[in-house]
Amino acid sequence: MKQGTIARAATDTVARTAHLFTFDGFIRFWAADRPQRIALDGPDTTLDFAQLEETTARIAGVLADLGIGKGDRIAWIGKNCTLYFSLFFAAARAGVVMVPIGWRLATAEATWIAGNAEARAVFLGDGFDHLVEHLKAAADTRACLTASEARARIAAARPAVFAPAGPHDPVLQLYTSGTTGNPKGAVLSNMNLFGLRKQHEGQEPHQAFDDDEAILVTMPCAHIGGTGLGVNALAAGLPAVILAEFDPREVFDAVEQKGVTRFFIVPAALQMLLRHPDCARVDFSRIRYIVYGASPIPLELLRECIAMFDAGFVQAYGMTETAGTFCTLPPEDHSPEGNARMRSAGRPLPGVEVRIVGEDGRVLDAGEVGEIQTRSTNNMICYWKLPQATRATLTDDGWLATGDAGSLDADGYVHIQDRIKDMIISGGENVYPAQVESAIYGHPDVAEVAVIGVPDEKWGEAVKAVCVPRPGHSIEPASVIAWTRERLAGFKVPKSVDVIETLPRNASGKILRRALRAPYWEGMERQVH
Repeated sequence: MKQGTIARAATDTVARTAHLFTFDGFIRFWAADRPQRIALDGPDTTLDFAQLEETTARIAGVLADLGIGKGDRIAWIGKNCTLYFSLFFAAARAGVVMVPIGWRLATAEATWIAGNAEARAVFLGDGFDHLVEHLKAAADTRACLTASEARARIAAARPAVFAPAGPHDPVLQLYTSGTTGNPKGAVLSNMNLFGLRKQHEGQEPHQAFDDDEAILVTMPCAHIGGTGLGVNALAAGLPAVILAEFDPREVFDAVEQKGVTRFFIVPAALQMLLRHPDCARVDFSRIRYIVYGASPIPLELLRECIAMFDAGFVQAYGMTETAGTFCTLPPEDHSPEGNARMRSAGRPLPGVEVRIVGEDGRVLDAGEVGEIQTRSTNNMICYWKLPQATRATLTDDGWLATGDAGSLDADGYVHIQDRIKDMIISGGENVYPAQVESAIYGHPDVAEVAVIGVPDEKWGEAVKAVCVPRPGHSIEPASVIAWTRERLAGFKVPKSVDVIETLPRNASGKILRRALRAPYWEGMERQVH
């Protein structure tokens, strides 16, 4: 289908659903419009839109039977699957807030999130039954259901009658790693997740969806890059082809056998696709767009991808607090020869404002570096039960501080220079130094530690711990790594450990992480890989 035809067909779909801003509205609409069209195609089961409407209504009944209603939280710990999205969509229809928890987290981290969210029920995916007793002991929940128990209850339930959630009601709470140790729950509403859609009408082809497409969900559902793709598929009335987790061979099968036309992926995973021995034999002719985020795409990787996939590449810049993407670098700005715009994070989506603010609060001119701030219907409601952190991030007039330092050029493109916050992005996973440092403190040989991100060819950035030994002690790097692995998720564990005599500090005693990072990033344009 030619691009003009695709854009017209997609614009028609957006026009017919432009009045919809809730999960309940979309599910009812598509169940009437295309009841036998596949809605969710996961590793556990497949549902068409008619079945999705009935199943989610049954789940609403299950939640009501558990005494769970509008404004309550439920949690999910497990991999991507149809059951998760059915639970999420059902909860959202009734105004119950879903809290997906990363299955790669340590048990203590997962149970802390469930407790902090005050989850009234926790649902466990296949293979996570062993967490039942931990969660019952650590989180005040009304129920902790395994996947088999949940499916049995859903099958036995009758579709419930419920008052649907409104556009501004919260429906999703995603935890983003905290700069002071504990993660923060970003509360997102129906409007946050759906509000920008009607702004895309008549816009660029990569922002629209045609009716013959299918969207791949392969990033973890505890991230906006995973759950958000399922939301996008629902909004467009398209199949969400769900992989339990990222696996190159399964991505290839989804492309060839399930009709996938686009997906979101981090550059580290994109490189894994290219390096897989089967890649050259896969038919990628249906792929239209590959959206990537978390870091820019290296020029050589882009060249290899263009040769292999022959698709449009779109860089997405966003964060959990903005319900995902708010800036994109479109395909026409990607060049195999390289260009200045490829060093940017793209331009704001229609309906999104971006400004650069100096330390004095003044809005800066083009070319000046300050904090990147954004305003749109995408911006979260708040951080869960953290009013001070919310006030520090959201202004009264709706601007959200990203924590990234950057500038706007004369054409409105956003250029990221560095991170105001010290977050490390390793293979698409967010890692905050403070949490890793807290885990390392207590090691018998370590007096002080600073954690930084260093360039890594495979993961974009790798976690490095820089340690100062206790007097009379010596530090074995392997011992520090093993110590941390017992306390944190694997992706947060340092890949390497340096030992130095003293940590660099400023006059007030604050550790100068930038000074520690500088030697590793020498010769690179910015310390954001």
